[in-house]
Amino acid sequence: MAGKEPEIITDKNQMRKWSRAMRSQGKTIGLVPTMGYLHEGHISLIKEAHKHTNLIVVSIYVNPGQFSPTEDLSTYPSDFHGDIQKLMAIPGGVDAVFHPHNLYDYAKSKPTGVNNNSSNCENSGGGEPERKGVVSCVEERGLGHETWVRVERLEKGMCGNSRPVFFRGVATIVTKLFNIVEPDVAMFGKKDYQQWRIIQRMVRDLDFSIEVVGSDIVRDNDGLAMSSRNVHLSPEEREKALSINRSLSRAKSAAENGQINCRELRNSVVQAVNSAGGRIDYAEIVDQETLEAVEEIQSPVVFCIAAWFGKVRLIDNLEMNI
Repeated sequence: MAGKEPEIITDKNQMRKWSRAMRSQGKTIGLVPTMGYLHEGHISLIKEAHKHTNLIVVSIYVNPGQFSPTEDLSTYPSDFHGDIQKLMAIPGGVDAVFHPHNLYDYAKSKPTGVNNNSSNCENSGGGEPERKGVVSCVEERGLGHETWVRVERLEKGMCGNSRPVFFRGVATIVTKLFNIVEPDVAMFGKKDYQQWRIIQRMVRDLDFSIEVVGSDIVRDNDGLAMSSRNVHLSPEEREKALSINRSLSRAKSAAENGQINCRELRNSVVQAVNSAGGRIDYAEIVDQETLEAVEEIQSPVVFCIAAWFGKVRLIDNLEMNI
């Protein structure tokens, strides 16, 4: 049975006006930022948000600022109508959906002849970005946006190596969403572990009055971490991708049984994923707070991995609180 229908807001000024009206009534607001094509991982974030605030805003916006022109912006899956149906099926529902067309379109500063479709970035193909002179799809389209938020140390390494514009784009769009929605609490999934830690640090360093809550990874029954990109996996690729979680779980068991040498643990996971037909982007055991690589496990760490299966890049991680 369909539940509460959310108010759909596309204009950023109207979104801010809505939030301020709700807060003037003493309501607290939780924000769940998404790029749409919602799955159970997103739903779990919304259910968790209900425990923290009176009202829930879900943003649905595929952010061109975090994609380079060689990545998969143009093929990122989308089903807005289906997303609304999923939101209405959640107990308690959500109160508003912020679904802007383009948060980098400043109208008066728009150069002549520029296509402002936020989902358009030429040559998007799911390949790995070039390192030299890399820009995001925002700069590729010449929209005039020139202010970027960077969390300089935490953005280095892991996903920051292979996706050099990614965290700059994430931190900037989250800042924009925070300034537009003005939430009290924001929910982020721990599947994107580095992203979660970066947003936490950004909120601390820039004095946002927002609590950032990290929610545990949600997995399918076969153990694959839920991701909107999973839809692009063939059945064979999906089966091979199960090697990620299985090898991480074996590494965690080994660590709990006294194997604390990170090189050996890392090598076991890399070998398992490679043997299954995956192509490792990175596999790192890092401190949970600083994200600095460790040689031996002496304190809480997280084993983070990114790997390609076919044209799909998957990320996963497992916390080890030893």
